[in-house]
Amino acid sequence: MKNKISISSVILIMFVCFIVSSCKKDKTKGCNDPISINYNPDAEQSDGSCEYAGIGGNVTVVAYPKHHGDDTRPYHVYVKYNTQDFPGTNPSLYDLHVVADTTENHIEIENLKRGKYFVYMTAFDTSIAAGVSGGIPVIVTAIAGEVELNVPVTE
Repeated sequence: MKNKISISSVILIMFVCFIVSSCKKDKTKGCNDPISINYNPDAEQSDGSCEYAGIGGNVTVVAYPKHHGDDTRPYHVYVKYNTQDFPGTNPSLYDLHVVADTTENHIEIENLKRGKYFVYMTAFDTSIAAGVSGGIPVIVTAIAGEVELNVPVTE
């Protein structure tokens, strides 16, 4: 005995297959830019929520150049936004430049937003009578307040 499939059964099966295959999973929305402080690796579609480093926030980074763990007199601080990689020693590669008050042992970098930064400093170590420099990647997660940062510098 042979089983017969009616035309209406075939149409019903095709309709069900069409409905099931056309159902799409909603894409996860969020910040899908790895440079951003609030990057979501599961986000398949940007929702415009990415936050980037830069001026315009309420955070002050107080940067202390440290040579062999000791305070040195800062000259300059250079800040590169949205990176954790060392941009190099050329000041033109940085987004922000702050000159030190030579009476202080630190430099204040004011009005920063949450984000990823690279902070590079030049200073003078009076114990060896020589210039020193160095940098460090920084992630600022606070939305306001003060963050202290020890920046390792060397000859």
